Amino acid sequence: MQSNMPLSSMEVEAAPSEAKLLPPKPKFEPLKAHEMSDGQVQFRKVSVPQHRYNPLKKAWMDIYTPIYEQMKIDIRMNLKARKVELKTRPDTPDISNLQKCADFVHAFMMGFDIIDAIALLRMDELYVESFEIKDVKTLRGDHLSRAIGRLSGKGGKTKFAIENATKTRIVIADTKIHILGSFANIKIARDSLCSLIMGSPAGKVYSKLRAVTARLAERF
Repeated sequence: MQSNMPLSSMEVEAAPSEAKLLPPKPKFEPLKAHEMSDGQVQFRKVSVPQHRYNPLKKAWMDIYTPIYEQMKIDIRMNLKARKVELKTRPDTPDISNLQKCADFVHAFMMGFDIIDAIALLRMDELYVESFEIKDVKTLRGDHLSRAIGRLSGKGGKTKFAIENATKTRIVIADTKIHILGSFANIKIARDSLCSLIMGSPAGKVYSKLRAVTARLAERF
């Protein structure tokens, strides 16, 4: 009974439209960095501390070349404000390049070598973590000096051992400590440094590091 009923006007109109072919999908060119931000130029400014002014002068071309030529970011030194200024260009391939360059310059200002800091431009999963000795334990006077001595070791031996075992880079600037590396490696290095600040002898920290690095090697 129901199958013999005449089609309603609505169904009759819908029938021919199904037979029509769908229009081809539009093809859009990928957006460029400056188009993502509606054509607005994006800026970053990195302050230059007093003690890093001369090292920045000497290493300027080593900083300028990868940022300008490879990352396609404009860079200049504002002498009046004592800041390194970065901005995007119309041919910047990726908007994230600006932040990478700012992190690279900031890492240099913290005291990392150019060859270590430049890894921030090349790799995505690298970070810089900073903390102070007083965040771990409140030390003053000779106790603080001895803690800094324990962190470095004789001729930097302890610091280099932690760096090599954890594949990180460490800068000890007075009471501030900066660690450059991947998230997991930073955690291992930070734990070792905290143990030294708390008063653990270097030998005990080395043996713990060997156990942790052996476990990491098995995992990968």
